[in-house]
Amino acid sequence: MAGGVRRRGPASPSPLWGKLHALWQDKHLVLFKTEHTLLVVSVLWILEIGINFWVIQRVAYTEIDWKAYMDEVEGVINGTYDYTQLKGDTGPLVYPAGFVYIFAALYYITSHGVNIRLGQYIFAVFYLVTLLLVFRIYNRTKKVPPYVFFFVCCASYRIHSIFVLRLFNDPVAMMLLFGAINLFMDGYWTLGCGVFSLAVSVKMNVLLFAPGLLFLLVWEFGLIRTIPKLSLCAAIQLLLGLPFLLDNPAGYVSRAFDLGRQFMFKWTVNWRFLPEWLFLNRYFHLLLLAAHLLTLLLFAFRRWKRPGESIFELLKEPSKRKIPAQNLTVDQIVLILFTSNFVGMCFSRSLHYQFYVWYFHTLPYLLWSGGVKKLAHLLRVLILGLIELSWNTYPSTNSSSAALHVCHLIILLCLWLAPPLTSAPTEKQEHTADKDKRH
Repeated sequence: MAGGVRRRGPASPSPLWGKLHALWQDKHLVLFKTEHTLLVVSVLWILEIGINFWVIQRVAYTEIDWKAYMDEVEGVINGTYDYTQLKGDTGPLVYPAGFVYIFAALYYITSHGVNIRLGQYIFAVFYLVTLLLVFRIYNRTKKVPPYVFFFVCCASYRIHSIFVLRLFNDPVAMMLLFGAINLFMDGYWTLGCGVFSLAVSVKMNVLLFAPGLLFLLVWEFGLIRTIPKLSLCAAIQLLLGLPFLLDNPAGYVSRAFDLGRQFMFKWTVNWRFLPEWLFLNRYFHLLLLAAHLLTLLLFAFRRWKRPGESIFELLKEPSKRKIPAQNLTVDQIVLILFTSNFVGMCFSRSLHYQFYVWYFHTLPYLLWSGGVKKLAHLLRVLILGLIELSWNTYPSTNSSSAALHVCHLIILLCLWLAPPLTSAPTEKQEHTADKDKRH
């Protein structure tokens, strides 16, 4: 070169700058392209910190069950372990032992339940943790367009109310449940079963996910290797309930796991259009139970298992099956668990307002997993809106209950029409190397 001067070429842009530039180019698609899920949910999660703070500061707290919870755990703290003797303002203690331990801790943290404002901030943390776990599921599956996540968090009055204005135990159970699902997605099945059992110990509604979990465990491990994981779930329940089982075993089991509990007609969200005598009728309850079980069996036999494979073939060790075993994908894990819970919600004997949190965060995934191609984005959002409106109508009306059932039926039909999920080896290859350690 002349004069020995060496000329430098133009500097190549940094990878970060390249990503930002591409993002700016696609800015009009950020809310619609699933590859931008992480960015959108991160922004929404940060916004939720401010929203929860504003709600706690500006919206009046409503006492419903918190004082009753504190009275119930205070009885245990004072030495009463007979579940039939534990009660609060709203009635007897009807939750398993995990509830007692968690709310006993909250009893001490909130100065014997008096510092409600501190309790609200603790539940705001529960809400933010739940959102993190839910958003991680959606980021892994990348099935739902990012704009929908605004409706998953910021737009729902009822969910904020359940968490930070009512302080129900349902959000605690669901936070643990979503933690378990995240562990299942990562291949930590044994640890996930342990956390799942902890969620059940807070509130029994988590058992609605149990049929789907049982199917997944048998698919992944076969019947024999599933038994230790079920035994772990049972052992955790026994260990947590031991002080109460030693005092009055029949009283503990009948109160904490009362499957025949009668609900009050005035609080029902889903069956308002029925006459009260029919709502309370045991034969109607048995009919709902039969429909629930039949629908689960139909999904298990026709939608969850692979075509051409016998359900009995799944009971065998994966290596001994006629059709080579395929690893579960994240989509299969999430869809089966969410569908199992949703079917239970559809045929529930009664849904109270706080029960909305049992399936609220799963609804977008279920709607965008349906097999009806012509179910446009706008119609899906409309269904979410109608469901939200039904749960926000107080007291419930014939129309709000009927609208809720119509929306449930549409989602259920879409799930039934959805094509079987195919295996995706690339999803599981990330975990293949240490898969054996995680089981």
